[in-house]
Amino acid sequence: MTPADNGRLRASAPAARGPMIGVLLLVLSMWTLSCLDASGKWVMNAGVPLLVLSWFRYTVHLVLVLALVLPARGLRVLRSNKPREQLIRGGSMFLATLMFFTTLSYIPQAEATAINFLAPLLVLSLAPWILKEPARLSRFVAAGIAFIGVVIVIRPGGGLHPVGTIFGLLTACCFAAQFIATRRVAGDDPFTSLIWSGAVGTACLTLTLPFILPPALPVLQSLSALDWTLLISTGITGGVGHLFQIAAYRRAPASTLAPFIYLQIISATSVGWLVWGHFPDPLTWLGIAIICASGVGIGLVEWRRGGPKPGVASGPASGGATRG
Repeated sequence: MTPADNGRLRASAPAARGPMIGVLLLVLSMWTLSCLDASGKWVMNAGVPLLVLSWFRYTVHLVLVLALVLPARGLRVLRSNKPREQLIRGGSMFLATLMFFTTLSYIPQAEATAINFLAPLLVLSLAPWILKEPARLSRFVAAGIAFIGVVIVIRPGGGLHPVGTIFGLLTACCFAAQFIATRRVAGDDPFTSLIWSGAVGTACLTLTLPFILPPALPVLQSLSALDWTLLISTGITGGVGHLFQIAAYRRAPASTLAPFIYLQIISATSVGWLVWGHFPDPLTWLGIAIICASGVGIGLVEWRRGGPKPGVASGPASGGATRG
């Protein structure tokens, strides 16, 4: 082996490790966000109202991200090139958060997460009209197959609460709107989008505090130390989970990370089983497998074609894995 070959090998080693680190960071973000979901479900079961929970989730998130990002980036990170689009994105993320927490109050975490996977494929189906992208039969087929998987998951007799099922489908629609809005702010720094999304939710919920806080005070005063820890942790896990995602997409291409997004069903199922003993039945697993296979399949098709990845997809800048 020549010295030049040795040099090339040494240069390629860090490049090869980059995507691997990106995948690891993405998986860490999935587990972190699944812990967010579980914490939210826990404190709602303890009686904390949805809007109060969401205020803690967004306010702690915003404070944490500002504390970590501002010293390194300065005030310039607060400036957006498209403030209106950022407001729309933040609003859709806020609605998705409210819808998803409501979903979790009715149905298990794994099933709720599986329904969310319909959102990226909804975006691919709507892309010809909303994003002015070419209409492709493969995208409609993938969305149709994924919908069959969702129908299996939410099937009558499957044990899922109908109200939770409806809110789960509404959550998927809100996430789809968030993904589309994220595409429109792709020129902004991902940290800018992260701060704006936290700021929109915090501002909206702070305006409601005079109305929602007084009735919630008896519940808050009765919370245990564990309940308070989990309530505050919703903002920490939300902020850290999104920071992990940003770091992941800085180290690996979106096309490399896209299939790993569906590993979140493993983290959601594991956390749901460990905390509540919920575990999907075989037919539900079949539906989940169909949804994931559809997403991975269209991802491979789009990757070979060189077009947008599933979920439009695939990172904080483009919207794929970003959660509320």
